[in-house]
Amino acid sequence: MTNGFSDQFVLEAERHAAWGAEQLQVLTEFLPEAPWTADLPTCSYRQGEVQLRVGVLGTYDMEARSWMWGWANPGLGGSEVATLSAAVARYGHTYGIPELTAEELDLSGFDDPRRAAEMLAFTGMGVANAPGYIGQPAGPGTRVYFLPDDPKVPHAPLDAIALPRVLLTGVSLIGRSPRRAVTGYFEHHQVPHRLEDDRLTAELPTGNTAVISFDHMGRIGNISLTAGG
Repeated sequence: MTNGFSDQFVLEAERHAAWGAEQLQVLTEFLPEAPWTADLPTCSYRQGEVQLRVGVLGTYDMEARSWMWGWANPGLGGSEVATLSAAVARYGHTYGIPELTAEELDLSGFDDPRRAAEMLAFTGMGVANAPGYIGQPAGPGTRVYFLPDDPKVPHAPLDAIALPRVLLTGVSLIGRSPRRAVTGYFEHHQVPHRLEDDRLTAELPTGNTAVISFDHMGRIGNISLTAGG
């Protein structure tokens, strides 16, 4: 899924892998399985009985196998619904991530262009610190990706008991740098942590201490929890 993406982009995606996967599950459970509608001028999205304020992150053209960011869409650029997407572009300029600053991306060279589009959406969600993303068909050959921008969307809490599973699942999604996935998780949850050699120690809000060790290949070797005093 990462073939064709720059190292800068892949490492940025990795930073959001663990918390993002956890948050997407929460969003999926929150939204009902129901038809959807959107009114872009008012940034409104409705799915069943749930109505949310959203922004348009981007669109994927299945025939051309290309991605266009919301801020680059001629019909949306400069409008309120493209604000979050524009913030992703500014982040890309600041940190030199070309995929976030190009108006359109040709994904035809990827083994799975559709999954590459999902990775762009996932990373945009992470950069915007949005509580997930919503991909929906918007015509016979187009998918549109929304970012929720509404406090009604629940946020996945840090669960000490589930932590080993969450981290192991997160690092398996991309696999380039498990350390970035782990540190990104604790940064997102604003948990104090320190990385010393091949060990990361985090002081959890529950009073527990989490210790994650990495082997010589950078993979997670062990995760342990110690009760606080």
